[in-house]
Amino acid sequence: MWYFLIKQATLETNQYQALQKKASLTEVELFNEPYENWYVFTVEKDRHREFMDYLDLEGISYDLNADRPTREEMLAGMR
Repeated sequence: MWYFLIKQATLETNQYQALQKKASLTEVELFNEPYENWYVFTVEKDRHREFMDYLDLEGISYDLNADRPTREEMLAGMR
């Protein structure tokens, strides 16, 4: 599995819905201010290229991880 992390504020509703359809699982990591909320899209390895192509074509910034980051790891990356 691949884990795509995308800041919630960067996606429009139609982009979010399109990504949900392409992902195996969608999670939302909610943080209090001043930190941003993140979407975590779980994508199977054989479908990650299609997912990445969509993100690149739409100009959406993302972080890609082979292992799902913990909430603490995500928070540490925002500090």
